[in-house]
Amino acid sequence: MGAMSDSPAPLADPHIAFDPAEGRRDVVVLGSTGSIGTQAIDLVLRNPDRFRVTALSAAGGRVALLAEQARRLRVAAVAVAREDAVPALKEALGAEYGPGEALPEILAGPDAASDLAASACHTVLNGITGSIGLAPTLAALKAGRTLALANKESLIVGGPLVKELAAPGQIIPVDSEHAALFQAVACGTRADVRKLVVTASGGPFRGRTRAELAEVTPKDALAHPTWAMGPVITVNSATLVNKGLEVIEAHLLYDIPFERIEVVVHPQSYVHSMVEFTDGSTLAQATPPDMRGPIAVGLGWPRRVPDAAPAFDWTTASTWEFHPLDTEVFPSVGLARHVGALGSTAPAVFNAANEECVEAFLSGRLPFNGIMDTVTEVVAEHGEPDGGTRLTVADVLEAEAWARARAGELARKATAEARA
Repeated sequence: MGAMSDSPAPLADPHIAFDPAEGRRDVVVLGSTGSIGTQAIDLVLRNPDRFRVTALSAAGGRVALLAEQARRLRVAAVAVAREDAVPALKEALGAEYGPGEALPEILAGPDAASDLAASACHTVLNGITGSIGLAPTLAALKAGRTLALANKESLIVGGPLVKELAAPGQIIPVDSEHAALFQAVACGTRADVRKLVVTASGGPFRGRTRAELAEVTPKDALAHPTWAMGPVITVNSATLVNKGLEVIEAHLLYDIPFERIEVVVHPQSYVHSMVEFTDGSTLAQATPPDMRGPIAVGLGWPRRVPDAAPAFDWTTASTWEFHPLDTEVFPSVGLARHVGALGSTAPAVFNAANEECVEAFLSGRLPFNGIMDTVTEVVAEHGEPDGGTRLTVADVLEAEAWARARAGELARKATAEARA
């Protein structure tokens, strides 16, 4: 990759306010019953003059909460990915709404979230977990919506597809790390940026050896020291796969070469990431751990949302630590750099194999160290993709299906050998 000044505009460019709106913004929330979605709705309800939610989507496992959200926000439509959840959703909506009140339109099926992402609104917040968020991401971009992106997997597995559709400044990242980089980059020009420094809490197993990780349980891995997140993201934080995904994401969002993206362990999770500039100065974005701040940036940029999240109490003493990443115990970041450099379907294989292995670990079918061992083997078997062909959605889906199947086979083999 050439110098940044010769590269195309980055997907996330804080210097460009994509279709800025000074009035109240209409927002579609995808993944509304998850961690990002519920915190976004809290932010919207506290700022009714700034935001109005017009539609909600969810997987379909928490229909009572989805119905409550729909009633509180008075949305026009709700969507569930699981068609078998529709009867329960109708019943829950009937219990929430009063007699004679008009119920929201119900959409269901694998394309329902994408349909909402393309509906009339200013911003689409994609808070879906996993690569199933790719289709809604592409739908929102194609429809010309501002995309507040918390679903990093859709960018990672479909990077070229996303870059082909996104206009400069159309994507605003909602990950705490990338929201931090986004805000710090705004303080300089692209040519001024020397390095991106992505911070990692280190997860619950920081400082342990590989041998000490052999017997950890799902309960251990889900006990994150600073963040409250969903189970998949929490386990990804324990293996530091999440940080590897964020390195790929930073490369794609800011058009920075991998060799200029660094990971540093910061246990307190106060500094969410940093940008080092060519004059030697480093700008860090810091807040107490709370995702409502990054969500507010995603929904409101370039305007700030007052009191979106707690601020520091500077009258109280505190210590902030920074440590180098232990790449031997946590090889996930290095492997992520490798697949990111390969491009094409390699990141999709990495991500899908990891999702399959995390599920196997959470269900007791794979030891903790087996997650990265299996992902590494699947990536190696996949080999180097053909860089001469144009990536398609079908390519991504095919690669993911193969990676999930192969990871499942290897996990079952490991379980059988352990029991023998």
